[in-house]
Amino acid sequence: MICLNQEVHSYQVRLKLFTCPGQCQCFCLNLGHWTPFSHRLLLRQNPSKSKGGSDGCNFCLSVQTVLGKDRERAQFPPLTVFIHFPQHYILAFGGIIAVPLILAEPLCIKDNNVAKSQLISTIFFVSGLCTLLQTALGTRLPILQGGTFSFITPTLAILALPKWQCPAPNSPVMLSVQLQNGTSPLQMENSDEIWMSRMREIQGAILVASLLQIVLGFSGLVGLVLRFIGPLAIAPTINLIGLSLFIEAGKKSGGHWGIAALTVSLILLFSQYLSKVNVPMIAYKDKKWKVFQYPLFKLFSALFGMCGGWLVCFLLTIFDVLPTKSDQYGFSARTDISLDAVKNSPWFHVPYPGQWGLPTVSLSSVLGMMAGVLASTMESIGDYYACARLSGAPPPPTHAINRGIAVEGIGCILAALWGTGNGTTSYSQNIAALGITKVGSRLVLQTTGILMIILGIFGKFGAVFITIPDPVIGGMFLVMFGMIAAVGISNLQYVDLNSSRNLLILGFSTFGGLVLPTWFHSNPGIIDTGIKELDQVIIVLFTTHMFIGGFFGFVLDNTIPGTDKERGIKSWQDKVQGESKCTCDQSCYDIPFCTPIFKRFRCFQYLPFLPSYNTMQGGTSK
Repeated sequence: MICLNQEVHSYQVRLKLFTCPGQCQCFCLNLGHWTPFSHRLLLRQNPSKSKGGSDGCNFCLSVQTVLGKDRERAQFPPLTVFIHFPQHYILAFGGIIAVPLILAEPLCIKDNNVAKSQLISTIFFVSGLCTLLQTALGTRLPILQGGTFSFITPTLAILALPKWQCPAPNSPVMLSVQLQNGTSPLQMENSDEIWMSRMREIQGAILVASLLQIVLGFSGLVGLVLRFIGPLAIAPTINLIGLSLFIEAGKKSGGHWGIAALTVSLILLFSQYLSKVNVPMIAYKDKKWKVFQYPLFKLFSALFGMCGGWLVCFLLTIFDVLPTKSDQYGFSARTDISLDAVKNSPWFHVPYPGQWGLPTVSLSSVLGMMAGVLASTMESIGDYYACARLSGAPPPPTHAINRGIAVEGIGCILAALWGTGNGTTSYSQNIAALGITKVGSRLVLQTTGILMIILGIFGKFGAVFITIPDPVIGGMFLVMFGMIAAVGISNLQYVDLNSSRNLLILGFSTFGGLVLPTWFHSNPGIIDTGIKELDQVIIVLFTTHMFIGGFFGFVLDNTIPGTDKERGIKSWQDKVQGESKCTCDQSCYDIPFCTPIFKRFRCFQYLPFLPSYNTMQGGTSK
């Protein structure tokens, strides 16, 4: 019997195995769950002499790539793919549908349910495309792409400009489209043009701003940027993303606070109180059926909470408990308000680039959207390392990080061309599912991406989400936006909170990010430089909460004297990037079919997004 005197936690660690004298052996340990990288842990003898004498041997644990049929089985586990690809889709759907539902009112399509369903279908379609692109050519990690709340705040700031505010109900424009709910072709065309013109402005802003993310990725400047952006800049930025959306959550929940509270209670019940309650399920493994414990409530807490609130609203509607007049409190909780969306939506609608028209570009919109691009980039880098750790992969090398950021920028351009009104980013909730299910197959996420594309083409599918009552959506927003704010605060774990310097930076950045945008919203005509474009730039930037908070945090953190330990820079980089110098096999991050060519010619060594970059620079991609 062999006993290990040290528990294995990382990819390279020295072990001492106590065996019979002179009987040191080499053997392999297989990973206990599917990984997309098909590695097995190799335990081999260290050539150096053991300090322990003849009663033991020093061994070195490393990662060996599985070849042949073993690799093929690990790469394509059919039953695993079939069981687990729907769960990633279900985990992501709440965050994805939230984006068009938030943007519906500022885009002036609040009552146009068909347009809402088309936006939902489009964002699902593009999210599927971006997921396939990221898993195949980006980082190649099993990570899902979808809409991001980092783009919501600057989008709302852009649409709050006087030129993009919705027309008053009694204005000539609105009167021309209100008759018969815009049933004539001319009226419908005018109604669509109101929101499409605003959508085209957002498309153009995302299209140009995303070029910054592509440049950061392909040029390798991401690492340089991270040297100056620490937890004290990231914490207020992400925190203010959640805090700035409290008005949207309040509007939705205010339709019926009882239903919103019920939805929140159900989500908390499933995600917290029942998180450790596993449900027995049957699976076919090792040529026989087995019973295993599945964390059903923990994985699908948001889905169950929303479905529970939806069901209660349906029953209250059936029994006429809720008001039937639109001006009465609680009317928005009815489930029969938006049934026309399902009826009028086409069975099939294939989203295509430019479906809302040619994007328009303005300087103020582009600069405002760049704040969202930077916030999304910083968030995604941490997601890559977390995904690699939970899926059993080596830490991503530099070229994989750079390529992943660049591909996310390309995904944002695709989202802009298709007209989702948003960008794309990595979904952290799906990363958490990898650690829970122990299934990190790349193919599972690629199958999820294909499912999202198919359902995005099915027009009736997107229309179904329109029938979810606003208070149910509001309850989900209360939990979701609260979590976003909390994630921002969690970055402070690396900072010395006993330092008055850090407390000053944190407090002033967060408070300034709340005060300035609120004041500018209350005084819309206060900026008048005589140059209209400059006025718009100032208004958009100073009404974007996360830009103000992140800017103050960045400037103060880099100008006020403080050690790296005090600022949290050292601990944060060690946590996020501490394992990036791993010497294990990182071929799982290579670009399919092309990597041998890149490594053959030295001209590719200077491109920081190719596997040959690390190889030529003395890295470990072999």
